[in-house]
Amino acid sequence: MAKKDTKKDSAGIQIIPKNYVVTLQKKYKEEITPKLMKEFGYKSIMQVPRLEKIVVNQGVGAAVADKKLIEVAQNELATITGQKAIVLESKRDISNFKLRKGMPIGVKVTLRREKMYEFLDRLISIALPRIRDFQGIHDKFDGRGNYTIGVREQIIFPEIDIDKVTKIFGMEMTFVTNTNNDEEAYALLREFGLPFKNAKKKQ
Repeated sequence: MAKKDTKKDSAGIQIIPKNYVVTLQKKYKEEITPKLMKEFGYKSIMQVPRLEKIVVNQGVGAAVADKKLIEVAQNELATITGQKAIVLESKRDISNFKLRKGMPIGVKVTLRREKMYEFLDRLISIALPRIRDFQGIHDKFDGRGNYTIGVREQIIFPEIDIDKVTKIFGMEMTFVTNTNNDEEAYALLREFGLPFKNAKKKQ
């Protein structure tokens, strides 16, 4: 990942300088686009699939009993992604879980453009390899060109200070592409470097 000045705003969120080109963003334009055009026989650059956004969310069910956990999760997700996290609220009452409509149950961030590429770069090169006994990720897409993976611990991200962690949170990351074709979406994410278990078999 390319180096840059790490400026932050008043909330501690990282500010990406204007005209800064993230490593994976540059790779997409210069390497991935021509490779996919050749692989799928596209006639125009406009046909090449692209990554639209990455949605990162954390369910915080324990917040029903301890509301402070929502603020903790919100701050940690902002630290990990470099963008302020929004709070997710329950849409209905569930008496068995003592859950009422409108109660905070999770946090979410939607990343686009430079911050999306920055996060993807760190996820691939730093975070995923830190998972114990990591052997790659599954290759099941949703049938509409989107892909979701989950991790059990937020501490795989080096931005999190383990000594300050009060509770382990898992998280889900959904990669939304502009294609409805799973094969094309798979090829796109494979070229970005997502470590699919059977990538060699599909290439």
